[in-house]
Amino acid sequence: MFSILLAATTATGTRGNWSIFILMPLLFVVMYFTMIRPQKKQQKKEQEIRESTQVGDEITTIGGIIGRVVTVKEDSLVIETGADRNKMKITRWAVQTNNTVNEKLQAEREAAKAAKEAEIKEKKEKKDKDEE
Repeated sequence: MFSILLAATTATGTRGNWSIFILMPLLFVVMYFTMIRPQKKQQKKEQEIRESTQVGDEITTIGGIIGRVVTVKEDSLVIETGADRNKMKITRWAVQTNNTVNEKLQAEREAAKAAKEAEIKEKKEKKDKDEE
């Protein structure tokens, strides 16, 4: 990208100085929409997941440990892992995903998809019946 700017300044001479003032802000705008904004959206989503964690939710930590939340405190959680119910205290920022919420969302999506397919099938049957 900088080679394009350099080529523009050397090729056009004095008019190239103005093109730098136009291209540099354009470069920052492109960088914002391709790098910074998606990162902020992801961080906001992760923060919402961490804040919405409740007792009984199944979570996965950033280390890959899967457990069920037993106690929720301001900045930490206690989770049970494994069949022998080992308890671990972790910090809230270590929560990567909330599997319980993900399962609910997936079930809702599947239900909506099934309802849509049923509606399409019903319309098709009605159309076939009207054609006869």
